[in-house]
Amino acid sequence: MISRFFIERPIFANVIALVTVLIGAVFIYGLPIAQYPEIVPPTIQVSTRYPGASAEVVAATIGVPLEQAINGVENSIYMSSTSASDGSYTLTITFDVGTDLDTSLALVQNLANSALAQLPGGVTVQGVNVRKVSPNILLVASLYAEDERFDEIFYSNYALINLQNPLARIQGVGQVRIFGAGPYSMRVWLDPKRLQTFGLTTADVLAAIRGQNIEVVAGQLGAPPVPEDQPFQFTINALGRLSDAGQFEAITIKSVGGTAPQLVRLRDVARVDLSQQSFSNYSRFTGHKSAQIVVFALPGANAIQVANRVYAAMAEMSKQFPDGMKY
Repeated sequence: MISRFFIERPIFANVIALVTVLIGAVFIYGLPIAQYPEIVPPTIQVSTRYPGASAEVVAATIGVPLEQAINGVENSIYMSSTSASDGSYTLTITFDVGTDLDTSLALVQNLANSALAQLPGGVTVQGVNVRKVSPNILLVASLYAEDERFDEIFYSNYALINLQNPLARIQGVGQVRIFGAGPYSMRVWLDPKRLQTFGLTTADVLAAIRGQNIEVVAGQLGAPPVPEDQPFQFTINALGRLSDAGQFEAITIKSVGGTAPQLVRLRDVARVDLSQQSFSNYSRFTGHKSAQIVVFALPGANAIQVANRVYAAMAEMSKQFPDGMKY
């Protein structure tokens, strides 16, 4: 009997048992066992913006085409969408537990692209974002100063430029959004009476801005073929995209007159200033002006581990904050 063989040879039996335990210890980490199996259905989010549109217009012009195109994507359970008065639109598609989100992400992206031709031009310029993200907020960090030395737009742009990308690169983070005054934007405040005086419309102003606020490739001087005695070659640098209010004010809208025409510039029909992109949002933290950094985790990520990584990153980046700024 095999049992009698090992009973009569205890040392050999102990060696075999020890070798078996060691082999199991070596290979245990490679076993396909999920200690924490997924129980929450994974989600994919489609988002975009239509500046200046109401919630009803967003739902009709963005929501309907996208939802009709994406509806019924493989392994999806249901969809939910949000249309806001600031022109933002978010569509969340929920999938069966265990679905390969990388494959589903590609499917949703292809279906969203098929609907781009039906979206307004202002939306396609903004772009349609498709990403894997958990619908639940992981954590929120607030930037503020107790002495109110900064305004909301400063906080929002500081977070957008210096904090958003490093946080988004953290393992397990799905999305980082900045809530507050929003990024800087060149705002043009049209005067309807002045437009009427010069016989102009809003479309004329838009066309002039789009046509003159572009990158210009001016070419080169002395590029081949050239005479043999041409010693130098120069690249011509021309003014490209406009960067301040004065340059925008100088945009030519219309030429008035015959032999001695006068130019109608943007400053003649509008006021131009550098301000926040939207005035529909603002943020407060314990009564102080602030910006909110909202972090979403990837589906299936360990929330505690991801949060600890975010805390460590914020602590490190806070060493470079301007004097008086806290989080």
